[in-house]
Amino acid sequence: MPQHSHGPAGQPTAVSFWRTRTGLAFSIFAVAVAGYLLFSHTAHVLQWLPFGLILLCPLMHIFMHGGHGGHGSDGARKP
Repeated sequence: MPQHSHGPAGQPTAVSFWRTRTGLAFSIFAVAVAGYLLFSHTAHVLQWLPFGLILLCPLMHIFMHGGHGGHGSDGARKP
């Protein structure tokens, strides 16, 4: 069952994934893997870095444009 708390006016607010035990374990694992790759395989990481930066552009467009309100809305309120 997902954990939640109550925000203003009694509305439930979801607890962030990163604050759960699973999220914390995943974060620790990801940091450990990133550290291992950086310190043990620096040449390989630096070799693929330009491709990672190029791939970051479309990923940012996909995941960071969530707050624009969707397609077809011009921002004007209708009565």
